[in-house]
Amino acid sequence: MKMAYEAILEGLTLIPLKHYVVALLLFWVIFIYKFLEFHFLDTLFRGSPVSLTYNSASEIYHGVASKCRLLHGRYMPTPWLSSPHIQTAFLNFHGRPPLVDYTRKLFHASDGGTFALDWLKSCDVLGGSTYGDDETPIVIVIPGLTSDSSSAYLKHLAFSTAKRGWNVVICNHRGLGGISITSDCFYNAGWTNDLRDVIKQIHQEYPNAPLFAVGTSIGANILVKYLGEDGEDIPIAGAVAICSPWDLLIGSRFICRRTVQKLYDRALTVGLQEYAQLHQTLYSRLGDWDGIVKSRTIRDFDNYATRLVGKFETVDTYYRHCSSAQYVTKVKIPLLCISSLDDPVCTWEAIPWDECRTNKNIVLAVTRHGGHLAFFEGLTGSSLWWVRAVNEFLGVLHSSPFMHKQKKNPPHSVEEDSSCVDQGPYVNVSNGMVAAISKHGSDDDDDDLSVAREHALAPPNTKALDLLKWLSQVFLQTRRSTWVLSALPLLGVALHFFLIKKFNKFLLPKLLK
Repeated sequence: MKMAYEAILEGLTLIPLKHYVVALLLFWVIFIYKFLEFHFLDTLFRGSPVSLTYNSASEIYHGVASKCRLLHGRYMPTPWLSSPHIQTAFLNFHGRPPLVDYTRKLFHASDGGTFALDWLKSCDVLGGSTYGDDETPIVIVIPGLTSDSSSAYLKHLAFSTAKRGWNVVICNHRGLGGISITSDCFYNAGWTNDLRDVIKQIHQEYPNAPLFAVGTSIGANILVKYLGEDGEDIPIAGAVAICSPWDLLIGSRFICRRTVQKLYDRALTVGLQEYAQLHQTLYSRLGDWDGIVKSRTIRDFDNYATRLVGKFETVDTYYRHCSSAQYVTKVKIPLLCISSLDDPVCTWEAIPWDECRTNKNIVLAVTRHGGHLAFFEGLTGSSLWWVRAVNEFLGVLHSSPFMHKQKKNPPHSVEEDSSCVDQGPYVNVSNGMVAAISKHGSDDDDDDLSVAREHALAPPNTKALDLLKWLSQVFLQTRRSTWVLSALPLLGVALHFFLIKKFNKFLLPKLLK
């Protein structure tokens, strides 16, 4: 037995060092490919289809979304950005935004608060307008968490929309865009008062101009919540929600689940702390400044700042109260929702699939890839797919008879509030996913939804990816397995040098006798 082991060790010492180096590089490439969730091989030639969820009797789908070429096509990411993490990071650190020159107007809220409205009109981009001054469609944009009009993705949206002849106004959150807080009210994930007041004032100033709204990330959550709260009594003709978190409680659990998500959690927390630093005087008085400074996660910040300023009992109470998923069934205007299954910030587990299917006014478009607010396309990554999809949808809606017209809400009815969509508790299921327990519903709908999800998540049938598929299964079952796998080449190199030393010291003299 001892001789057998010695023979094995001797054989290992005869393997050239460069082979161990190649193995090390190979395993590290595979590890990085899986850890950063690259999908270069999946989408290199054909991209991935856009999965649509809608009510079969929806006029918005049949009259508007069905005519949108991008929603029925395939999203092909920029090859060198074929990772949700690379896309999201590139968008935040560079993003290749076009040059825009906003015109700023200050909005004074009834509570004494002040925030900035940054306008980009079509005449600023085209040099003229294709509509009358009072008839040019206006798109009101609600930014994401700690974002303002200077963010790359908002510049992409504003420039592209203005270039097609529409006016754009970005409704910056309180305390952002270089504007000081002038009251004790701060914005949060469910703060709809500012959006409501802005829309009302713009409608009064431009009564003949069709108004549309686009929300991004937290801004999408605010927008959907506002639409559900006000029902039909709003002057918005149509809206789009991009990468909404939907359920903040699920999102807070998701973003601290894995190592890579924790990096986003920490980065966003730093952004919130920088925002708080700008308004330290107010936060010191209204919140817990020591806790804010020591916060390591978004949940920590919300506990020491957002919860106290907003007067919520607990962080979970704040998350439940401000989540937009509970308002989806109450939306009464045309609404397109775009999300990505590989969004590293807002998990697809929180998407209200059944609620969107129930509401005839909503069309949900889900892509397999895209990251968070990124969706870069083209070889150079100079454009965002979702920006083109938004403009196409709103353009078709504007030329259709399905634009919403403001009307008074009907008298409150208990029956109207009760939905056929189960509102049961969320539970953890296999693979760490979160799903809702349903007490009733259509089996056909469940089957169709399962097929849609499987279709969107199913990997391509390529034999070259068998090893990657196996590694993916290992990675999902236990994170430690991947770390151990990536460490094997290092152990092999160490073993190589150890065996050479033993061979030269003990075995070589015996062989020479």
